[in-house]
Order: sequence, then C-alpha cells, then structure tokens
Amino acid sequence: MGKKDMSRNVTKRHEFADYLNIGTEETPVFVVIGTGVTKLDENPGAKSSKKKYINEAASSSSITSYETVFPFESDLIVQQEAVLALYNVGRNHCTGSDAEFQYVRVELWDGVENVENEFAARLFVVSAEISGISGEDEIAVSGNLNAVGDPVFGTFNTKTRIFTPLTKTDGSDQEGGDGA
Repeated sequence: MGKKDMSRNVTKRHEFADYLNIGTEETPVFVVIGTGVTKLDENPGAKSSKKKYINEAASSSSITSYETVFPFESDLIVQQEAVLALYNVGRNHCTGSDAEFQYVRVELWDGVENVENEFAARLFVVSAEISGISGEDEIAVSGNLNAVGDPVFGTFNTKTRIFTPLTKTDGSDQEGGDGA
C-alpha cells in the first residue's frame, strides 16, 4: 500500500502557539498564552470597497484595510503570567499604552529549514480590551486583543522566545502577502 495522503488534514488549534510580551519592547519577556485560556481566535476583519462601472453588469470589490481582533476567554489562573497580565488591565482600568502588549502568533507547522525551534510568526501590537471578569465559583476573564497597526512578519524561536523580523533582503513582503 502507498503513502497515506496527508493533503486533507485540517490544522488543529494546538498547532498555533501564542505569546504575550509582559516585559518591555526593549527587554521583551514573552510568556506562553495557553493554560487557562479556553478560546483565542483570530478575526482579520477585512474591510472592502465596492464600485460598479457603467459598462459592467456586476460591481467589483477591493480589500482596503484590516481591523484584526483576537477574541479570548480564559479562566483566571493567577500563576499563568499572560492571563494575569490581561486581568490586571481590566482590574486596574488601564488605558492607552498601559493596555498595550506585543503579541506573537506562531505557526508551528511552518518551521524554518535547518533551524531548530524556529517557526513562521507574526508580531502584533495589541490593545487589551477586557470586557468581562465574571463567575460564581470560578472567575473568568474575557475580551479582545485589538491589533494596533500592521503585523510584523518574521520568525519566532519557541525555545529562546525571540522574535526575528523578516527584512526586505530576505525577499519578504512586509507590506502583506503570505507573510512567510
């Protein structure tokens, strides 16, 4: 019997890794967003414009921008540094840059050739919008991580927890495209 066809395997959620910088931009401390988090989705929020020319029967659409949002839900486990950092934004009513973090989304199925623990990644600056701290017995924290500006495409080392942006000399397209 021949090789099994793997071309129809759907990517699983655990094949993404998520990290939140609880340090500073100059001295980042990326911690895993995982235990305690029950939901962390990505909604690119594509915005489009439509135009219909007089000589055409149908209108045309063009993507003009994105408003990316990462809705999340988590149990409040104070030993989980990422969860605690997000909770503190809502608890302390942080605003502006005090409610912003660097957030890295890593695609664990897209490893860098010949580099151990290095994967394709995108770095976002996000504002943490905490919409709920609730629960009768167990406390949950929920809200959105709202993208601030454009993502930076690069790679992330899951062992050293260092994000490396791609540069134009890599042949990458920082302005969009497939990002990897």
